[in-house]
Amino acid sequence: MKVVVIGGGPAGMLAAISSAKNGNEVIILEKMDMLGKKLLITGKGRCNITSNIPIDEFIKNIPGNGMFMYSCFNNFNNIDIIQMLEKEGVKTKVERGNRVFPVSDSSKDVQQALIKMLKKLNVKVILNAKVEEILTREEIISEFQDNTNSNKSKADIEKIDNKTKEYKEKGYEKETITKKNSKIAYGVKVELNGKKTTIIADKIILATGGKSYQGTGSTGDGYEIVKRLGHTITKIRPSLVPLTASKSSSLKICKDLQGLSLKNVSIVLKDITKNKTIYEDFGEMLFTHFGVSGPTILSSSAHLLRYKDVDNLMKNGNIILSIDLKPALTTEKLDERILRDFSEEKNREFKNSLDKLLPKKMIPVIVELSEINPDKKVNEITKKERQKLIEILKKLEIKIDGFRPIEEAIITSGGIHIKEINPKTMESKLVKGLYFAGEVIDVDAYTGGFNLQIAYSTGYTAGMN
Repeated sequence: MKVVVIGGGPAGMLAAISSAKNGNEVIILEKMDMLGKKLLITGKGRCNITSNIPIDEFIKNIPGNGMFMYSCFNNFNNIDIIQMLEKEGVKTKVERGNRVFPVSDSSKDVQQALIKMLKKLNVKVILNAKVEEILTREEIISEFQDNTNSNKSKADIEKIDNKTKEYKEKGYEKETITKKNSKIAYGVKVELNGKKTTIIADKIILATGGKSYQGTGSTGDGYEIVKRLGHTITKIRPSLVPLTASKSSSLKICKDLQGLSLKNVSIVLKDITKNKTIYEDFGEMLFTHFGVSGPTILSSSAHLLRYKDVDNLMKNGNIILSIDLKPALTTEKLDERILRDFSEEKNREFKNSLDKLLPKKMIPVIVELSEINPDKKVNEITKKERQKLIEILKKLEIKIDGFRPIEEAIITSGGIHIKEINPKTMESKLVKGLYFAGEVIDVDAYTGGFNLQIAYSTGYTAGMN
C-alpha cells in the first residue's frame, strides 16, 4: 500500500516509521529543507523528549481534549519512544519535573535518530514540497480527463478503479452513503521545484503542525487543506505562550525586572471578579520587557486561554498574577527572618537591608512598592511597615492583559475538531483514507514533554492504521 505523509515533524516521522514497519511504501512530503526543524528548537535546543510520569497521568497534563488521547497512548507511550531512541544510540536522562532529555543535551541527536530509522525502513523523503490540496478519487479522475498533459497514465486510473472496487467490497461506500458523504482521499497536489504534480496514494496522513514557530514551517497550511474537504477547525489561539502585563504599574515592574529569572516561586492566576483561582503552580518564571514568561507562566497560559470570557476580563484588568517570592516561609516565619536580618545591622538603611533576602535587581522594586523611606534605618521601621513589606513578598501582583502573538507560542491551541476524527485510528470520519497526527489536531498540553508525546502517539497510531 502506498502511504503519503504530509509533514516531516515528529508526528509525521513517527507516522512514517509506524506505517513503513507494516510493510507499506511510504513517502514524506516536507515543505521545509529538512525534517524535524521544529524538533531542533524544543527544550531550548536540548529536546524535552517526553515526561517520565506514568502514562495514565498524562491526561491530567492535557487541558486541551486530553481524553481523546487514551487509545493513542495505549498504542505508543513514553516508554516506547524512549526505548525506540535508545535502540538508535540516544541515551536519555530524567531531570527536574520528570522531564526526559537526551544525555547529550542535543535535540539534533533525537532528530538524526528518527531520520536514521526512516532510512532503514526505505521511507522516501521529498523536501521543499509544498502540498496544496488533498484530492478525492473524483477529483483525480476529473483532472486526468481535463488535463491532456497530466502525468497520470491509464494504469494510474485503473489503479484508482481497482481501489474503488476494494472499498465497495469492504462496505466503505455503503457507510459513506449512509453518512451522506462519499469522499475518499486518493492523492495530493504538490508543488515541487516550481512544478505542480499529483501523487496518487492509497492512504494519506496529514501532520502539518499548527501555527506556532512559523519559521519552522508551521504556518497553518493543514487547516486550509482540510477545511476544503469539509472539516471543522476550532478557534486557533496561542498556548504555552508568555503573558503581557497591563500598561500601568504592572508593566513598569516587569520592565524594571526585565531579564530576572526566579526559581522556586509560587504563582497564582486569579479572576478577581469572582475571587477564583484559575491556575496555580510552583517553579521558575521570568520577567520580560512586555510581562512574564518561563515554565510556570507558559503552563498557566494553557489554562487561562480556556477561561470563560478571559479576553474581556483581561481588558478590564480583572486577571491578576500573584507571585509568592518566599513560598517556603509562612508569614510568621518570614517576619522572623526579616527581623533577624534587621537586627544584625540596626543602623543600616532600608534600601541596603534586603540583599540576603532578594536578588539584587529586585530590591529597588520591592523598596518602592513597600512605600517605606529607602533611607530609613531598619531599626526605625514600624511593625505596620514591615507587614506591608511581607505582604508584597508573599503576594507580588501583576495585572495580566493578554497573550503574546501565536508566533511566539510553543504550541497551538485549536485545530481539526476531535469529533471528526476516530480516536482509535486517527482516521477522518468525513474522508476515507485520510488520517491526522500531531499539532494540527485540537489537542494541546502543558510544557514538560507532553506535546511531543502527543505528536509521537498520534503519529504512530495513524501510521499503524
